Amino acid sequence: MSSEATSTGYRPRRSVLYMPSSNERALEKARTLPVDGLILDLEDAVAPAAKEQARDNACAAARSAAYGRREVTIRVNGIGTPWHDEDLRAASAAGPDAIVVPKVGSADDVRTLVAAMEAAGAPERTRLWAMVETPQAMLHCEEIAGASQRLTVLVMGTNDLAKELHAEHVPGRGPLVTGLSLCLLAARATGTLILDGVYNDVTDAAGFAAECRQARELGFDGKTLIHPGQVELCNEAFAPSAEAVEEAQGLLEVWRESAGSGVVTFRGRMVENLHVETAQRILAVHEAVTRLAVDAQG
Repeated sequence: MSSEATSTGYRPRRSVLYMPSSNERALEKARTLPVDGLILDLEDAVAPAAKEQARDNACAAARSAAYGRREVTIRVNGIGTPWHDEDLRAASAAGPDAIVVPKVGSADDVRTLVAAMEAAGAPERTRLWAMVETPQAMLHCEEIAGASQRLTVLVMGTNDLAKELHAEHVPGRGPLVTGLSLCLLAARATGTLILDGVYNDVTDAAGFAAECRQARELGFDGKTLIHPGQVELCNEAFAPSAEAVEEAQGLLEVWRESAGSGVVTFRGRMVENLHVETAQRILAVHEAVTRLAVDAQG
């Protein structure tokens, strides 16, 4: 989790669901899902003949106030495709929370995208999310993440990365761990948030839960999803556990009570500033997630 997690403005992105913008029923259903964010898709999930209608649907959804506290983004078609330029112009004019661009491979790509968004009149609130999904992107991820302040989130494209590497999808994702780790390092070095890629087998709840745990343990801020049935497990995986919250509260209480007294210990362990910062981050995430749950009930 980035340093944003220690601020009062932290916005959880535990679960971010791709929704095909050509499917109006899916867009309507998304209004009721307990998801933190939505990616209204104009790319992989949309057939060429449906691209224009999907674009209109996504832009109308982004302009509406129908999605409540959910973060609404639009994924455009990639640079160099026949639809990219018009997608980017339309999405910029619609003003979603962010525009998601696939296969961003360099800092120059980022600067070109930001210039195009600004030329199309994208409001300041509309950020850029860059999908990193090629060997080139893995090797240049720090440059990509640091190319513009408008880029706030990296999104792992693990399916395309596996294809490019000639790798297999296996439990534990051994073939992909190097790329995942490089992008995590880049995200943390630049203060950028980062989302894990999708899990393809929507019938394998155990495998999905294991991959969520792995992503959380590695340090991802959340995960992208392809099916509404994955949302609840994902939210649970990326929210601090009750045990973690209780421990963070206890550590901070001991730290405050022992201020200026020299060495501080908690449950037999020495406490340093880094432990305090970790505890503060855990509680900030917990408070933000709790607010979301209260808002959803109200």
